[in-house]
Amino acid sequence: MSEIPTPAVDPGLLAEVRELVAAARRPVVLSGAGMSAESGIPTFRDAQTGLWERFSAEQLATEEAFLADPKLVWSWYRWRARMVRARQPNPGHEAVARWQQRLDSVPDDGSSPEAGGAPGLVVATQNVDDLHERAGTRVLSHLHGSLFEFRCVLCSTPADVDLGELDQGVEAGSEEDLEAQRLHTPPRCEVCGEGRLRPGIVWFGEMLPPAAWDRAYDALERCDLCVVVGTSGLVQPAASLPLVALGAGAPVVEVNPDQTELTDAVTHVLRGTAGQVLPALVD
Repeated sequence: MSEIPTPAVDPGLLAEVRELVAAARRPVVLSGAGMSAESGIPTFRDAQTGLWERFSAEQLATEEAFLADPKLVWSWYRWRARMVRARQPNPGHEAVARWQQRLDSVPDDGSSPEAGGAPGLVVATQNVDDLHERAGTRVLSHLHGSLFEFRCVLCSTPADVDLGELDQGVEAGSEEDLEAQRLHTPPRCEVCGEGRLRPGIVWFGEMLPPAAWDRAYDALERCDLCVVVGTSGLVQPAASLPLVALGAGAPVVEVNPDQTELTDAVTHVLRGTAGQVLPALVD
């Protein structure tokens, strides 16, 4: 593992949060787009130049957009999934995986479910990539769905989709690959035969998956520490989840290089990226 730069935060504050991490038995990590930024995954909010400037979220991230131009929306998300597949987890993802693995080895002290249950780290993410999983982490909830899940727009039956291989000399996430994907049309559902397949993500105006939301909410009500990484605190209702941990009396740590909508509410703020701060907290 390469050496990770120490985050430019107050050493006393870093030591205090490290003690919270060491003592936590039921922590929750809530991750957002900033968690994957160091892996080279751009976001709608931050990457408004070059290739991504050609499309707005309204053109691509609503059911109305898909029904109006299914080929455009399908090719865009297919291209994004191929780009993510070519990226690798960063040191922040790897630190979360090590933290979870370490808590997995802590013996259960026999606590009742009312007292929180067995030790374990829970991860709930707003990200639609699979970088947590590829780092070795079990993810309890993908609050906004996944780029690698697909379902029928009419009958909602899940389906597998072959994303294909990159052409020789074509870079994942490039203009060339996007243009190649625009040749693809969303296939028909093999079950109902009428609906076309759509990405299994939450578009603007859609409800979050109830089961994913309930699992995250329940974990936060029982947690003894919440670490919020790389989220702006703007996208509701996921942005309200740290407040559940605060309401349960757990300390909430924000890891973010920038001030966010959550900064004034949390108990500890560590300014830095996921790849800088999380290894310093966990190792």
